[in-house]
Amino acid sequence: MAVAGIIAEYNPFHRGHAWQIAEIRRRLGEDTAVAVCMSGSFVQRGDFALLGKHARAEMALAGGADLVLELPTPWSAAGAEGFAQGGAALLDGTGVATHLAFGCECGDLEPLRTVAECLDSPAYHALLRQFAGGGVTFAAARQAAVQALAGEAAECLSRPNNALAVEYLRALRERGSAMEPLALPRVGAGHDSGEESDCPSASAIRSRIFAGGDWKAMLPEASAAILSREMEAGRAPVRLENCQRAVLFQLRRMGEEDFRPYDGGNEGLYHRFYAAVHSGATIEEILSAAKTRRYPMARLRRMLLQSCLGVPQARRGETPPYLRVLGASERGRALLGEMRRTASLPVITKPGHVRRLGAEVQRVFDQEARCTDLYALAYPDLGQAAPEGEYAAAPVMAGLKKGST
Repeated sequence: MAVAGIIAEYNPFHRGHAWQIAEIRRRLGEDTAVAVCMSGSFVQRGDFALLGKHARAEMALAGGADLVLELPTPWSAAGAEGFAQGGAALLDGTGVATHLAFGCECGDLEPLRTVAECLDSPAYHALLRQFAGGGVTFAAARQAAVQALAGEAAECLSRPNNALAVEYLRALRERGSAMEPLALPRVGAGHDSGEESDCPSASAIRSRIFAGGDWKAMLPEASAAILSREMEAGRAPVRLENCQRAVLFQLRRMGEEDFRPYDGGNEGLYHRFYAAVHSGATIEEILSAAKTRRYPMARLRRMLLQSCLGVPQARRGETPPYLRVLGASERGRALLGEMRRTASLPVITKPGHVRRLGAEVQRVFDQEARCTDLYALAYPDLGQAAPEGEYAAAPVMAGLKKGST
């Protein structure tokens, strides 16, 4: 049986995700199991997830996924390279995943492979230094260097999902992974697009929700019902600005050198960021003051989030030390049984057992539990934000009768 892995935010699970899962099974067979490596409480664009991780896992299972694993914050709130490396390591660590599936604008592996090989070549690094001057963004310098070496294949780097797909391919090759890449054409509205569509982007859905508009028709029925439940309970929608004063308090108490660990490029951005913190009265004013052509907003939001949480993005080569299960279907539970024999990482279904799994597992899980406690402070209803819930949280088990284990 094929087992296809997906690395995603699923924030929230929408029609594009459902199409992707259906397309995987169309290509690989209806009996294909789908394992999702999903961001935990914080996401790659430098924000809080729209709703809690277990509710999003429930959405994914309702939409056809079989197993949902958590990508911890040092990787989920990292740039594309760290996000891809962490997700690929988790799926590889299951010992059962046969494919890594991803959506991309081009839907074609060949130009993605060409660019991935180019980015890992000595010639590319020499050219990158040449193009990086003059205040251009890293993305622009990278594309210019690849264009000089690989020609028109470099065009794929101009689209966000293509660029992330390239990082998946690099991560697979760096790991020597046996997982086969499966490129799926992205359907519906473009990434971060607000355009009207039968398959709207996650950005358009979030915007509609925060604007108080009619959003239910934009989601699959099951996802809409879960989000409605969480909103009625006061646990959604969640975003960074919901706890703005707490964020500003933490940032203002930090000295200039305290920001250095969160300057992922080691370019001195932390000097500029510190000055912005002490010139702006709101999160948006801080980000606007720090932004330049060289430093795009997504990177600045990640830096702000990491600084607030006290959790730098993972270093290159650093990978998650465990497989934390957020949810499983009946087929997913069978997959878990197989993983008990094949996984190269410890599998966590009962967080209370973490202390038996070694110091590194304990350290990263404790850090994630603290992040989840901080995430809860952004709930619309503070009465729902009691701490210390992570160690008691059980996975969502779809199709399991109440009282069963």
